[in-house]
Amino acid sequence: MSASMHILAKDDEATNCGSGGGADSYFGLRVASIFIILVGSSSGALFPVLARRSTWLHVPTAVFDFAKYFGSGVIIATAFIHLLAPALDELQSECLAQGWQTYPYALALCMLSIFSIFLLELIAFRWGTKKLAEIGMTHDAHGHLAGSHASHGPEGNPDESKSKSSSSEVDVENQHGLRVLDSALTQIIGVAILEFGVTLHSVLIGLTLAVNEDFKVLFVVLIFHQTFEGLGIGSRLAYMDLPPKYRWVPFAGAMLYGLTTPIGIAAGLGIRTTYNPGSTTASIVSGVLDAFSSGILIYTGLVELLAHEFLFNKDMMTSSNGRLAYAIICMLSGCALMALLGRWA
Repeated sequence: MSASMHILAKDDEATNCGSGGGADSYFGLRVASIFIILVGSSSGALFPVLARRSTWLHVPTAVFDFAKYFGSGVIIATAFIHLLAPALDELQSECLAQGWQTYPYALALCMLSIFSIFLLELIAFRWGTKKLAEIGMTHDAHGHLAGSHASHGPEGNPDESKSKSSSSEVDVENQHGLRVLDSALTQIIGVAILEFGVTLHSVLIGLTLAVNEDFKVLFVVLIFHQTFEGLGIGSRLAYMDLPPKYRWVPFAGAMLYGLTTPIGIAAGLGIRTTYNPGSTTASIVSGVLDAFSSGILIYTGLVELLAHEFLFNKDMMTSSNGRLAYAIICMLSGCALMALLGRWA
């Protein structure tokens, strides 16, 4: 490389690392992308929720299973390919100070996120178990509840059973109500953690799309990206089994996901003259958030989805080989397709 070319390259690098604005081309199409991605994201997230709760739209069970396991694969691929890999690049950028190059901060933040979510759930389950124990019930790691009047009947001698028979019906009703409440809160916490990680990612990619120079390619890829990711979120929301007063939660979660990327795009367009995704500040902020979000999705994908849906799911473990193979193929297909999209975005 000649001296003049080397100087030019250094000038370009300085510009990329500076605080100047991002690209301003295709402004009309960038504005239109707000609404196009809003439709794609919302459709992907809302379709499983609406289809499972509608009486007029008869969707075969196999289609629901496909969405459910395909979505699990999408979430896992998003964690590794669309979050952790960019975080590594952003926090090791040449624009950052030398101290950022001496330690894998992205991996450390991802690990911190995983253990933070683990400790949060551990504390929540221990607190819940203690409260249930105070009223004579127990809660195991897989969400099963039991008490002095469990489904197999009270243990002890027949006289004790007769003496307690008058109160058994009331106890069973109370246990059923607590079981529903416990299950609802557990599901809401789990989905809230998952959605938190996904929404952080969605806002960041919205900001990037608004000012990225390679807008056309990124725009097309993100339409599919957000739709598939929405399908993953929507399939988890659709399978939430909640009491009537919490039935609004899946719809609210789907709509929240649909809005996040458009909000990011709108914000990026608003600050396009000053926001540069390659700047030092932007690299640090997006790298930290991507790394933290990747830990959330890794934990959720591997523990809440893979382990609970396969290893700890009695129905799946005792199902036919064909059904198990179908679920695994759906999951791997979602993972492979989302990983392929990482080639461009």
